[in-house]
Formats: sequence, structure tokens, C-alpha cells
Amino acid sequence: MLRSALLYTALVFGANTAFAAEPDWQAAREGGLDKLVVAETPAPVAQTEFTDRDGGTHTLADWQGKVVMLNFWATWCAPCREEMPALDRLQADLGGDDFEVVTIATGRNAVDRIDAFFEEVGVENLPVLLDPRQQVARAMGVVGLPVTVLIDREGREVARYLGDAEWDSDAAKTLVTQLTSP
Repeated sequence: MLRSALLYTALVFGANTAFAAEPDWQAAREGGLDKLVVAETPAPVAQTEFTDRDGGTHTLADWQGKVVMLNFWATWCAPCREEMPALDRLQADLGGDDFEVVTIATGRNAVDRIDAFFEEVGVENLPVLLDPRQQVARAMGVVGLPVTVLIDREGREVARYLGDAEWDSDAAKTLVTQLTSP
């Protein structure tokens, strides 16, 4: 009897994992994320170091186990100014143990300018992370701004979006929910 119960439990958990839904990439595109490029084969993201506002060092491995929306931006980037409030709202709405919006200012972006930028556009929930020599951006193949990279729990790039987007839209929230579902 105990063996049967253990076998049944294993099958139930295995079945749930086996039937975990793939994100509906097409619905996301049709919902406004039209420039979403899905990775044919998810690949590990670069583990190049970047810093926080206090000079502490980080790599993307710090977020492994979470789904991450990694956004490369700069204070001088007009489209970044447009999309940053939506990223902030997405973090406020869905950020937590399973998901986080991680924003990295790439290039020359002084912390005081980032603080002023965040205050001007109303950002309250996003980190101040810096890539002053664009090492992370180069390692990740970023050639323009903004660029947003979706990273799965295993630290692999699953999709990328070039340009600004309405990240607090229903389509984006649905995509994040699908990516964080077990």
C-alpha cells in the first residue's frame, strides 16, 4: 500500500512538471510585444560582474532560481524614459520570490543622474545597478538601448525584446505569469 501511495505521488508530481505549459509567445506578440524574439535553444546568460550603487559586485547568478526580466538602459536614452515606469509597475505588481525586474544602466551613468532620472519618471521599485564599461551588455550581445532579456529560473535566456515596450500590459503580465508557473 505504501509503495502504491509513493508511486502515485511521484506520478502526480512528474505529470505536473511534464505538462507545464510553454509560454504563449505568439499571444504575447499579438498583445503588443511584437518585437519579442524567442531563443531557439535557451542558453546560459553571461556571468560578467556589474556593480550596485554602493560598489558591491554582482552577477546574474545572484538571481538564479527566479524568472528575471533584465533590462539594459541609460539615462540619456529617450525610449528608456518611456518604458521605465512600466517596468517599475511590473516589479511592483509581480516582483517577489519567483520574479524580478533587474535594470542595469549600461555605459556612463552616474548614480546621482540615475537617482534624478528615477525621480523624474516616478521609479520606486527598481534597483540601481551599473555596467559602466558595458562589459555585461557586450557579453549579452546588446547593441542598442533599451534591450530586455527574459531569463528562466536556470539562468538561461529564453527571449529578448529590442526597444521599449509596455511591460505592465496584460500581455506582458500574462507572459510573466506563464514563465513563473511551475
